[in-house]
Amino acid sequence: MAKQAQNLFLEEWLTLNSNGSSSISSIQSSSSSARAIIQAWGDLRDSLKQNFFQPHHLQSLQVLHNSQSSVYVSDPQAKLLLSILSSKDLSPPLESYPLLLRLLYIWVRKSSKPSSVHIDSAVVILHQLFSLHIHSEQSPYFYSEAFLLAGALTCVPSISEKSKTDCLELLSRLLKEEYPYIFTSNGYTAKFLAGIGYALSSSGTVHLVRIVDSLLKIWNRADGPSGSVSDGLMILHLIEWVLYGFVKTHSSDKISVLTGEILRTSTPTCASFAVLMAAAGVLRASSRSVSSVLMVSRSSAEECIGRVARNLISGTEGCNTSGSQPGNILLLHCISLALARSGPVSFQVSLLMCLSSALLNEIFPLKRLYAKILENHHDSSTIVFNEVKQHLSSAIFREAGAISAVFCNQYLLADEGSKSVVENCIWKYCEDVYSLHRQVGLVLRGIEVELIGNLEKIAESAFLMVVVFALEVTKQRLHSRFSRETQLEISVRILIAFSCFEYFRRMRLSEYMDTIRKVVVSVQENDLACISFVKSIPSYSQLINKDGPSSLNKLDYIWSKDDVQTARILFYLRVIPTCIEQVPASVFREVVAPTMFLYMGHPNGKVARASHSLFMAFISSAKDSDDEERLSLKEQLVFFYMQRSLESYPGLTPFEGMASGVAALVRYLPAGSPSTFYCIHSLVERANNLSSEIMADDNEAWTNWQEEAEPCKKLLELLMRLLSLVDIQVLPSLMKLLAQLTVQLPKEGQNMILNDLYAQVAESDDVIRKPILVSWLQSLSYLCSQPTSGNAALTANTGDLGFNKIDARL
Repeated sequence: MAKQAQNLFLEEWLTLNSNGSSSISSIQSSSSSARAIIQAWGDLRDSLKQNFFQPHHLQSLQVLHNSQSSVYVSDPQAKLLLSILSSKDLSPPLESYPLLLRLLYIWVRKSSKPSSVHIDSAVVILHQLFSLHIHSEQSPYFYSEAFLLAGALTCVPSISEKSKTDCLELLSRLLKEEYPYIFTSNGYTAKFLAGIGYALSSSGTVHLVRIVDSLLKIWNRADGPSGSVSDGLMILHLIEWVLYGFVKTHSSDKISVLTGEILRTSTPTCASFAVLMAAAGVLRASSRSVSSVLMVSRSSAEECIGRVARNLISGTEGCNTSGSQPGNILLLHCISLALARSGPVSFQVSLLMCLSSALLNEIFPLKRLYAKILENHHDSSTIVFNEVKQHLSSAIFREAGAISAVFCNQYLLADEGSKSVVENCIWKYCEDVYSLHRQVGLVLRGIEVELIGNLEKIAESAFLMVVVFALEVTKQRLHSRFSRETQLEISVRILIAFSCFEYFRRMRLSEYMDTIRKVVVSVQENDLACISFVKSIPSYSQLINKDGPSSLNKLDYIWSKDDVQTARILFYLRVIPTCIEQVPASVFREVVAPTMFLYMGHPNGKVARASHSLFMAFISSAKDSDDEERLSLKEQLVFFYMQRSLESYPGLTPFEGMASGVAALVRYLPAGSPSTFYCIHSLVERANNLSSEIMADDNEAWTNWQEEAEPCKKLLELLMRLLSLVDIQVLPSLMKLLAQLTVQLPKEGQNMILNDLYAQVAESDDVIRKPILVSWLQSLSYLCSQPTSGNAALTANTGDLGFNKIDARL
């Protein structure tokens, strides 16, 4: 970056690195035609000839100023500008001075070899402007341009030693007088710091010490409301720029003097925010250079930052280090950004705690924002909306990823006690965000859509941080040197945290899947860990009732529309099957089953299918220690399962999910199980009802198996598939019921079933079932060919007698 700065004005580079934008408030360049630029220079020459400065001459200056990105100022043009500034008779208006100084600055920075005579003249004129107090009635605009030009002049190779000394003396004097506009005028700090940077890069040791000494005093007074994160970042990159240049052009002694002065503090216990960022600049420069002098300075810079961090966390607990004081919050922001831009930093407990606090309270300030909304949701949404938008564009949020990476690196190097503290802070944060986002979603649903969307952007980034951190935790904690109890506890806490943040998982992450695999494997191997995870699922009562302050009681709540809660339950529905063997029957009955059956009726097909998959996993599971209890529960659950599935079919119940559940129960329940008989009877009854409804509405629907007949067709196909799945004891009942159902269908339906059955029996390799099915199919085919078979005839004329004849024939 320092190399890039050589091709830019330093103040632009500082602004770019502090705000992430190439725009500078005081430099609004716009393109002007070449003719307009030539005309502007001509107007200025005329003003000097006429000895009179008119309003259109000021406009000409403005044209040149607005074209500064493309305009080039030659020595003759610089002489013209200097003549205007030094003329005693011309008397240009005060607002012209900053424009004239800016054009001279462009001349100094863009000219490869500016005239030494003109350079010396510029230094003299600058002294005159300040000595005449012409600036006393000017805005900070004038101060910043003059200061910037003075600093830039010191870097010109052709400047005489006397002029350079005069310039440095001028800058030192202005800083010593505690120049009032450096950190207090919005939009001009970059120019002041750039002027200082130019001066530092060209100073001798004496002036170097004097400039830095004066600067430190100003920096220390800039703590608190007058300082800002943007200012701090400018300081960081200013020091980086200066030191990087020093390594190439100056002796090691001079580098040592500069870094030593920079790292001085005003008090023995706490550095100002600016000295903190200057120390970060030393770290950043040392990470980009092989200079041994800078590497030696690195430890001092780290200690400087650590000193600030220790002062912040003194007297606090856990990760709550920021408090509500603006000065503390500013320092916390600066520490985070400083570490994010400084390269690898040695571990310090204070840094880990500060980073943890910054992430949970400042970079992802969801809890604070939610609290504002819930305290007075009628009046606070507009205020929070503006605060959230501003935060999304802030420097600290844009660097959330880099700060999270530094946080994880500090965690890897931490002692076990510190690791436990920050782990607990992260897991608790996830649970709090889940609870609060549910409440806020209920309050703002359908009203503040954009605000909710912006809050979720912050939460999505927080999710990424949690995932990356959790992966590092698994790498550190889930190995043999830790007790099994510790490994299992951490695995469960990670799963619970992920469940809370599942709603904010909007992309596929390899880190997420890697972490899930690691912790699930750990939980699968232990009954107590599995039970602990399962019992963390919200209770049935919590699922169907809203949770939150009494002020929300009047708001309507529908559990199936609670997307945050649904996402969390979906996580459990997907993970519990991976450890279903370790879930005792009693725990499944009390904790899991109510939730599983509730979400089978969820309108989201993905959620409903996951519930059916969980039922299938339990039915197909086995656990030696409680076989009887488990088997008994399986039998009981089938009755609830068939009722819950078929009452919402077609509609909410996804056929594929129900089919997988039915296939599992006929495979894994004992032969001749009453539950299997009940399942078969329930499917036939529902298919029969659907068939009757279709024929009552539109008998032609069967002709091409139109959409109305599709649900019935799927049930019939499922019943046919079960012919090869059910045990031999249940098979006769299935064949009888399927035959009774078939003969009632219209000819089109009968033919469809017979054709499918022919193909299925023909392909069968089951030597026991096939003879039985062949005989049965022949009989069924004969019954379907009789004129009395089919819908109305059989129903009207035979009643129960008809079914008895079918039974006899079969």
